[in-house]
Amino acid sequence: MKAYSNPTDLSGLVVFDPFAGSGTTLVEAAKLGASVIGSDINPVATLVQRQAVQRWERSELQRAFKLVEAKCREEIDRVHRSETGETVLYYFWVTLASCPQCQETTRLFSTHIFSQHAYPKRVPEVQIVCPTCLDIQTGRYGFVSATCRNGHRFGRAGAVNRSQVTCPNGHVSKVLDALGGEIPKRQMFAKLVLGKDGVKRYEPITEFDVSLYEECAELLRENENNLVLPVGRLDPGENTRQAMRWGFSEWRQFFNERQLYSLGLLGSAIRDVQAGDAEREALVALFSGTLEFNNMFCSFKGEGTGAVRHMFSHHILKPERIPLEAHPWGTPASSGSFSTLFRSRILRAHEYKAEPVDQLLVNGEVKRVTGVSLPIDGQLVRAWPDQGLTPGHIYIRNGDSSRTDLPSETVDLIITDPPYMDNVHYSELADFFHAWLRKMRPHPNYPASEETTRSSDEVQSPDPQQFGSALSRVWKECERVLKPHGLLAFTYHQARLSGWVSLVRALADAGLAVTAIQPIKGEMSTSVTKGGKEPLNLDAIVVCRKRGAHRPDQVSPEAAATQGERLLTELKRSGIRVGAGDVKSVVRGHVLATHTLDQSLELAALAELADSLAEASVTRLCGAAASA
Repeated sequence: MKAYSNPTDLSGLVVFDPFAGSGTTLVEAAKLGASVIGSDINPVATLVQRQAVQRWERSELQRAFKLVEAKCREEIDRVHRSETGETVLYYFWVTLASCPQCQETTRLFSTHIFSQHAYPKRVPEVQIVCPTCLDIQTGRYGFVSATCRNGHRFGRAGAVNRSQVTCPNGHVSKVLDALGGEIPKRQMFAKLVLGKDGVKRYEPITEFDVSLYEECAELLRENENNLVLPVGRLDPGENTRQAMRWGFSEWRQFFNERQLYSLGLLGSAIRDVQAGDAEREALVALFSGTLEFNNMFCSFKGEGTGAVRHMFSHHILKPERIPLEAHPWGTPASSGSFSTLFRSRILRAHEYKAEPVDQLLVNGEVKRVTGVSLPIDGQLVRAWPDQGLTPGHIYIRNGDSSRTDLPSETVDLIITDPPYMDNVHYSELADFFHAWLRKMRPHPNYPASEETTRSSDEVQSPDPQQFGSALSRVWKECERVLKPHGLLAFTYHQARLSGWVSLVRALADAGLAVTAIQPIKGEMSTSVTKGGKEPLNLDAIVVCRKRGAHRPDQVSPEAAATQGERLLTELKRSGIRVGAGDVKSVVRGHVLATHTLDQSLELAALAELADSLAEASVTRLCGAAASA
């Protein structure tokens, strides 16, 4: 804690992250003065890493932004106006389905409340829509039934209940059957207008709104060749399966015509802007971030919070029955728009690079403190320099981390966060961005000709053997580039026993020995990857060294299990929630890790013992009911 709260100098050390992801390790190592290497097989991840550490000129960023604004904002604003000329912040849509029995069209509302406050008991005012005529009115959160201005009476519940839908004639069917495997048809039913007085108000859709949308569809057809638009098809996968069952087969289908027209104008303006390479690249990356909040897989979070629930809030491609269409350029009152994200992401990132802020514990309170870390002002290099990395240079490579151009025994410290076998298949999600980025060429090395970011070398598979083999190849490369007394540390959690077995086998095959495992509170206890029957609230920091350079005393599996249980007990005493899934993951990890120190311990038998010892620990730490 003392070291963490004081300036720490890692200058002269080389830090490497083979699964660099969004670049957290790179940023934190650069803040400590280390020479930094990041590697990732996915080009979208590499683009994000480059923004995290790349040097920008603020004046050039501002100039590039103004050039883009002059090129496209007026037209994007025009097609997001009400008939009174006021700005429309959001359009609300509802998905339509046809009853398989009587072909009656049904609006797929699960509730007729389409807008409420994040704290409805404190602010009970809600917006209600009539399922028959789409009239909207203000109501109270606890309403049971209502009558619209056209005389239709309806209740709180909509036609959809979980996976089933009831048509107006009373026929019940599955939503997917009612959709018929085709792209869902949708209908606008409300809009949120920003009045000239600065007050927001909900209004129903008028003929003007419909005609304006139809004009956008026509403009899209007329200008298609001049716009940046997404290309490519969805490939079957763990995270694309649900969208494909709804009939989506192309990335373009994730957007409606007005979104394609508006985003196409914005993307083209950024693609063609005459600005510094690094600053233009920053705007391209920001555009890709804007896409998360401007597609038909987004939904409305409600009042009193950021209004747009972006499409990856569930880490999957989840189709929305009540999608939200936002104003992509936006206003200061917008959520997730290009202009607001420019301020909240790019300009704030620039400020952070110049003067990093750390959150430290000061007199029992967490405070934001400057001056502890060094500025992040890196100069990117495209390949490993002959003279090695010099201060101020950062090497970020896009490619398979099992085959790098790093010389042997050049890295002091490897800090990483490897994939967790089958939780989130990032390349399947990254293809959503890649479909647009291919036409924008963020930087000269971006693989614009590749149709997908997926790779056969990717460390991601639900099959334990395939996952372990791919991970082993990366660990072997880490062992090669690590100095004799270097250190490898990574975070890991895995509810499945097979996941730990695959990890340990890969480390042992690579010649790496686990010398410590420390359970810690996970970064987000509500993360989807920690959901399920036995959600995981804890991660484990796994520390390894080269087996030949470190020969610790042999530890029996039983002693390792006792050590894991002791650490979990300390966490519980500190007030950290420890569930049955956490106990199993940590104790299994400790027991299985002994294989990396003594490979005479046969792994299959060790896995059975690990499971048995973990169950006993669950009973002691969580009670007999949890174990059962």
